[in-house]
Amino acid sequence: MKKKDLAKYLDLANHHPDATPEDIKELCQKVKKHKLHSAFVNPYYIPLARELMADGIVGTVIGFPLGQDTQNTKTLAAIDAAKKGADELDICMNVGLFKGGEKDQVLAEMEAILSAAKNIKGSVVVKFIIETSLLTDEEIKKAAQLVLKSGADFVKTNTGLGPRGASLKDVELIREAIGDKIKIKVAGGIHTYKEAVAFIEKGADRIGTSRAVEIIKGAKE
Repeated sequence: MKKKDLAKYLDLANHHPDATPEDIKELCQKVKKHKLHSAFVNPYYIPLARELMADGIVGTVIGFPLGQDTQNTKTLAAIDAAKKGADELDICMNVGLFKGGEKDQVLAEMEAILSAAKNIKGSVVVKFIIETSLLTDEEIKKAAQLVLKSGADFVKTNTGLGPRGASLKDVELIREAIGDKIKIKVAGGIHTYKEAVAFIEKGADRIGTSRAVEIIKGAKE
């Protein structure tokens, strides 16, 4: 896969707790230089990234990485992010609530957050992170179906901070559950060109990574 084709799949992220303004500037410079899909930052840095990226795409995370903020907290965070200029929101599902059997409540929360964000900015792309590392195979499929039912744009596999990152099997299970009705973003542990291409070939539409530049260097001109 050529660099220009691979770059459009890659979200370059810095979600470290010690990320500095200089780190975010460097992140945005790399996104522009390598023509990556987007710059993903923590909510605090949305205004800075928005300023630096001009017409580029800025993403952020909501309820990250645990997903167990209250629904109101997540909703207000999503609204605030959209108002500040975020183009994409990666929102953590409440995995504990899901595993506890409260699927209707989980779905209601996702629908409420999505509706609030899109009321502020209709073009905002919403992804829900189901954290596959904490789910059984059957739970992965059921969670993916809930995300589909919520009206979201993407199912995202992982935060990258769970017990493991994304796996090719995760993508297979999610595709089995949702078909081609919405997109899939994978994240966590994807560091090389070979790994990235394998996920794309399996059906991933987007890859979240802090190693996008290293991945690109493995691609053909």
